[in-house]
Amino acid sequence: MGSIANHFPYRIGVDVGGTNTDAVIVDTTAQDRSKCVVAAHKTPTTSPNVTTGIENAVRHVLEQSKVPVEQISSVAIGTTHFINAVIEHDRRHLSKVAVIRLSKSFTKEIPPFSDFPSSLKDIMYGWHTFVDGGLHIDGSEEAPIVEQQIIDACATIKEKELTAVVVCGVFSPLDGAFHQEERVRSIIRQTLPNVSVVCSSEISNLGFLERENASILNASIHRFAQKTVAEFRTAMRRLDLRCRLYLTQNDGTLIDAQSAARLPIRTFCSGPTNSMRGAAYLSGLYADGTSNEASIVCDIGGTTADVGVLLPSGYPRQSYANVSIAGVKINYAMPQVESIGIGGGSIVRRDIGNDKVIVGADSVGYAIKEKALIFGGNTITTTDIAVASGRSIIGANKTALSVLGTDIIEKAQGCIRKQLERVIDLVKTSPRPLDLILVGGGSIIAMDDLEGVRAIIRPPHYDVANAVGAAMSRVSATVDIIQNISGSTVKEALAHAAALATEKAIANGADSGTISIAEQESLPLQYLDNRVRTIVKVVGDFGAHHALIDDMRAEEKTVEHEYEFVPDKEAYQAPKEIEQLDIESYKPTIRRNENSGKLEWLVSSSDLDWLCDGCYVLGCGGGGTPYPETLKLKRLLNDGYNFRIMDVDDLEPEAQIYWAGNMGSPAVPQERLCANESVEAINEMLEYYRQDSFDALIGLEIGGSNGLLPLSMGSSRHFNRPIVDADWMGRAFPNLWQVTVAVHEDNQITPCAISSGDGRALIMTKSPDDESIDRTLRAPAVEMGYYVGLAAKPTTTELVRKWSIRNTMSQAWRIGRCIARARKTNTINTVAEQIVHEVGGPVAAKVLFRGKIVGVERRLYKGHSHGEVVIQAIPTEETEQIDAKSMPVMVEGGTLRIPFMNENLLAEHQHGDTAPTEVIASVPDLITVLDANTGKALGISEYKYGVVVIVLGITCSPIWGQTEAGIRKGGPGAFGFGDVIHEPLGVYQEPMSVIREFGPR
Repeated sequence: MGSIANHFPYRIGVDVGGTNTDAVIVDTTAQDRSKCVVAAHKTPTTSPNVTTGIENAVRHVLEQSKVPVEQISSVAIGTTHFINAVIEHDRRHLSKVAVIRLSKSFTKEIPPFSDFPSSLKDIMYGWHTFVDGGLHIDGSEEAPIVEQQIIDACATIKEKELTAVVVCGVFSPLDGAFHQEERVRSIIRQTLPNVSVVCSSEISNLGFLERENASILNASIHRFAQKTVAEFRTAMRRLDLRCRLYLTQNDGTLIDAQSAARLPIRTFCSGPTNSMRGAAYLSGLYADGTSNEASIVCDIGGTTADVGVLLPSGYPRQSYANVSIAGVKINYAMPQVESIGIGGGSIVRRDIGNDKVIVGADSVGYAIKEKALIFGGNTITTTDIAVASGRSIIGANKTALSVLGTDIIEKAQGCIRKQLERVIDLVKTSPRPLDLILVGGGSIIAMDDLEGVRAIIRPPHYDVANAVGAAMSRVSATVDIIQNISGSTVKEALAHAAALATEKAIANGADSGTISIAEQESLPLQYLDNRVRTIVKVVGDFGAHHALIDDMRAEEKTVEHEYEFVPDKEAYQAPKEIEQLDIESYKPTIRRNENSGKLEWLVSSSDLDWLCDGCYVLGCGGGGTPYPETLKLKRLLNDGYNFRIMDVDDLEPEAQIYWAGNMGSPAVPQERLCANESVEAINEMLEYYRQDSFDALIGLEIGGSNGLLPLSMGSSRHFNRPIVDADWMGRAFPNLWQVTVAVHEDNQITPCAISSGDGRALIMTKSPDDESIDRTLRAPAVEMGYYVGLAAKPTTTELVRKWSIRNTMSQAWRIGRCIARARKTNTINTVAEQIVHEVGGPVAAKVLFRGKIVGVERRLYKGHSHGEVVIQAIPTEETEQIDAKSMPVMVEGGTLRIPFMNENLLAEHQHGDTAPTEVIASVPDLITVLDANTGKALGISEYKYGVVVIVLGITCSPIWGQTEAGIRKGGPGAFGFGDVIHEPLGVYQEPMSVIREFGPR
């Protein structure tokens, strides 16, 4: 701690909860953790003005401790009322937002707010525009900023009286040279000095839509955050506190008040992290920064128990996948916490009919001192059970527990034990026992020994660990950059990123002598040779020069445009009720084409949702997420365009069928979104063949985003041609030559065209073999932005009927319907079984494995992402993901390793570290990994430590699995596993056609 601890030894921490606001004063010089809290107080959380409760709590601890205010180095507050304003759709606190996108050629197909819930969009949407700008993935400039365009946009913003603006540029987090977003902000501020501007690169990292969404939420809540922070400062003045004010962030670190007012989204989920950081400090396990083990934290309140993992760094493990706030997808990390409905106030009941005792999930909550038996009430609670088991509570009347028999006490304890052991197992990444730190006022209900736990630690001051965590949080900084390592190593690249992060942390207020690396990761990028994405997070104590404010009034000048909110009858805007689709009775629209008389499937918005999820499952970890393409298609629907799907058998014998798709680094469309690259590539082929049009389209691959791409190309906006219910892969494969028509026939790809989406295109007329086409096109694809649309040589009805994988659009739709049904009926725990049934039953598909991801390795080789994911089994009797309807997994126990090359290749099972390895599934059969919590597929870029997953295997088409050419070009040997012999997973069942099932008879 150094000199700052000597001169300013005390810190104040405040945590604003739903019921109570906790405040503590911590002596940072105390070596004994039991003596570090010199004062603590709980006061009811006031609403709507939480500042009153904060001020009261802090005043109590100041009076109680008699600590001189001049020796207090900081006040740190953890609060969730910013996120509450968003969740509650509170019009008083949310501003309308204008969005300015920077990209000359991309992102226009999916405008801002495309995936916002309509009720929230009605409140927040102000206006949007597109201007020149943007970068490529290698950091080069797509187009320079045009100042006049920004000035024109400002005129519209002023006319619409908007006061919050988001500037979001393609690949802006990588912009270390041009500073486009900052330049645009400067122009706006010069033109409109009273407008607040949020640059998306300050909010989060790569992932354009999610970053923009997070920026919009931040901009909308910005003015409320400014007002709230100003109120906090006013309260500090009344308390005569002259120290620095901080707020706690989602990752368990501090953000200064000025930055928090500008970036309130960073504080949205600070509550759980405060408790976990408090547990880390009070337990002393991470005091010297040398811990090499994780531990579990269980924060038990009155109603729920929240369980998370402290990493060896002493910081909470974060969740990066599938994060959303109020129905809005974002890519801002939040603490990964599992919650169960059991707490100190949980109600205990006897189920006489089944001779069982039921604990929770309902609770007496804050009324425990009125309703629990030990406090004179008549409700049996878990706290009563704890006291009856020997726990001591001040003021408890133990004689009131005489009505409890030994039987109910033992069975209630058994129920509590089982629930705690289950949720603890869910957050662990291996069966190895870990330490468990218990905090929270309700933690007395936990027993002293739990299975899977090495030791239970009940730290001092456990009941105010959340406020202690706020007080003792540290300053952090994160750097996420792409580096060229042609002349260096990955280790050196990480060191460079760490140096940049350290500089950033010092600028944020950290003491340079206390900074350490908390997290670091390197990710290779497909198609970018010698390029690696490096992510480094550092933490440190705040420096002495930031401890006191010499002139608080000067700092207050940085708080822009404070204003008073006028209460209004419509302050709370309840989300609009959305009519729920009846999945069981829903029938897709099948009609006869008025010209051909053939049946066609008119795709609806609900169909698109199901196709999206189904295509990702069939992507086998690759192909890129179909979500942006789904948003684009929904916009086309809303604009009055349509998409038609036809059956293979309805193709005319002489029909000419085009096929196209996107190829390149999947990291690119996550940023610049889907343009019309493939449409332009088809136009190049039409010009090459001197043709005006064609008869139908067929998909290159059903897996991933390319699975939905034909719908856009064939829409009435573009070529207005039907899409054949089939594709050339039946899944996703990494190479262009791994299309069935090229596997079984010669010279089926060239001539072919590629297009960049920004006006560049070329045609490749010849190739000695199909396998060299990928290598030949890689260099121009890199020059065109690392991602292009490709259109191949038109094909024929004969070849489509002979070599396509039929009814794969139907199959994707059915798989997506399974996921939607499971979500609606709360049967996600059997979603894998439902998918197995839909694709042909156990004879055609199998649940291969259930477990948690405990390891991920990635490397780049020849433009493809290679690596391996390791999954550790979860005991079936100890997880909520299993129930009586779950079918047995193919293998149980041990670990499953899945090597991948863009897509999952093998499933290798091992019962123990010394046991032999058995390949239980391999390409060309489909191996897909589902998130057990959502039922949705995970792409290889989404494999993260600790995620509970289900591994599903689906038998491939005989075109792959029962032909010599199919095995040679799509089997294990094609990916370097020459010693693995493909054993069919089952018997292929051709998917049932949606058109034939639901069409008129």
